[in-house]
Amino acid sequence: MDERRDELISAALELFSDRPPEDISIDDVADAAGASRALVYHYFGGKQELYLAALHSAAKQLDDLLRPPAEGKPLERLAVSLNRYFDFVEDHAAGFVALLRGGPAYRSGEVGEVLDGIRGLVMNHITKSIGVKAPGPVLRITLRSWMASVETAGLDWLEHRDLPRGELESLLVDHHVVLLNVAARHDPDVAALLGRLAED
Repeated sequence: MDERRDELISAALELFSDRPPEDISIDDVADAAGASRALVYHYFGGKQELYLAALHSAAKQLDDLLRPPAEGKPLERLAVSLNRYFDFVEDHAAGFVALLRGGPAYRSGEVGEVLDGIRGLVMNHITKSIGVKAPGPVLRITLRSWMASVETAGLDWLEHRDLPRGELESLLVDHHVVLLNVAARHDPDVAALLGRLAED
């Protein structure tokens, strides 16, 4: 990929991390990158295309961050990934809030696909961290419910910041365990998974 294009995406991502997308103009991105407005339009057809490129870049960063460590117990690996996730949330606060709370223009079409893709990669990393290749319906629903809780907790924490981040992360790991315990009552495969996690 062209180095100048990468620089523009990095500048845009930095701006989108500090302010909602609707508050950022092409001129803002050009100024931040030390480039001309014409150069931004040369690489991107408009702000929506630039925003999508920035989201794809952020998704790649998040994917790299969330790769669970090879060593450690499953819940320890999950805790590490969760910590990295909240590093990302904190570093990209405004963009994270805009993406999850934005209107239909920012949650439909290609932007919605990027968001779904991010959720998909988070799901993949969670299942890997607990040693599951193909979750059945009960586990899948349980994990997706937990992911929604993590997103909501992230939004709440960014708004209030009245709980130390470490405590929030520990709370969410405990939520994960409680949800698995409930799911285990409905699915013997989840019960077996919980037994393996307990042994580890």
